[in-house]
Amino acid sequence: MIETGRKEQTAILIGINYPGQDERETGDYIDELSFLTETAGAKPVKSFIQKLDIPNPRTFLGSGKIEEIARFVENNHIDLAICDDELSPGQIRNIEKILGCRILDRTNLILDIFAGRARTSHARTQVELAQYQYLLPRLAGMWTHLERQRGGIGLRGPGETEIETDRRIIRDKIALLKEQLKKIDTQMATQRKNRGKMVRVALVGYTNVGKSTIMNLLSKSEIFAENKLFATLDTTTRKVVIGNLPFLLSDTVGFIRKLPHDLVKSFKSTLDEVRESDLIVHIVDISHPGFEEQINVVNETLAELKSSDKPSILIFNKIDAFSYTERDKHDLTPVQRENYSLSDLKKTWMANDKNHPTVFISATRKENVEELRKLLYEEVKRIHVTRYPYNNFLYNSAGISL
Repeated sequence: MIETGRKEQTAILIGINYPGQDERETGDYIDELSFLTETAGAKPVKSFIQKLDIPNPRTFLGSGKIEEIARFVENNHIDLAICDDELSPGQIRNIEKILGCRILDRTNLILDIFAGRARTSHARTQVELAQYQYLLPRLAGMWTHLERQRGGIGLRGPGETEIETDRRIIRDKIALLKEQLKKIDTQMATQRKNRGKMVRVALVGYTNVGKSTIMNLLSKSEIFAENKLFATLDTTTRKVVIGNLPFLLSDTVGFIRKLPHDLVKSFKSTLDEVRESDLIVHIVDISHPGFEEQINVVNETLAELKSSDKPSILIFNKIDAFSYTERDKHDLTPVQRENYSLSDLKKTWMANDKNHPTVFISATRKENVEELRKLLYEEVKRIHVTRYPYNNFLYNSAGISL
């Protein structure tokens, strides 16, 4: 996690409003970056957003805006500046010179959170590999003492030799971690094969939508759940029985916009639970103003994992955030996304998607949980009777109706 020391570190957030992106959307991105910052242990103080077609190759933002930020950083003794996009080593070096504080990009921030939340040796190994892969191309930018050697004789001094030594050490470390993960992947693949003839269900969704809470409800277990991003990194699998029908339920790491590619690769064995599942349960936080974009992010990640064509269920969680279920008949306010009631939302595409059965629940208040169980039972049964006909014969012989 971000080292806080005795006092909480303060941070400013920096983002770009790109062409075709409205201000609300940009605001959502910065709000998410703010939540990430808080999860990492720092306090967001102010946000700076500039409209640009493309990021400045030297300083990310334009010269006027970066000078404005520098004044704010100096006057308010800011510890960190966090950008909502991935920065090049040169950009980090240049911005750091101007602002005089530590610079993080979105990828580095997410890696920091993962490092702080990795509880098992498996998760720690995965995160460590992603961190080294992120660090390797940025190593030169971290050797600030080399600035004294640039631009003259002696460019290939001892500093550069130290960098090459460190690069070699990091490459060796990456190779070792990859070998360790390969062994872990093999062990986990063997474990999955030994689970027997049961339908496998994977819970997926954007981070902080309530996957672990729903896992606890269905499996009657006590998986760690918290109102913070990436509360769960390790995949947890439990046997669940609904109406005499057993199946395996797995809770997976939450997805997020701009999830670092190295993390996706490092978490291969964790994400294999999604790849090898028979049914995907996609959980959505319906109270989030940008939930439709979050659905798209999850769908894109599933496509990257070659799992988008699997049977799936959509669970719209956190309906308790809606204070009423019917719009007041005397309310003449135009119906907008901001003032939709739950019943309004149920009339949209979400409740009428023929390809993905849907259910609206509140996991914390246990509302409509029985409806969820019934839907899960029907979908698992449908897969079970076609995929494992012999098991179905055994159930029928024992007098158990599926």
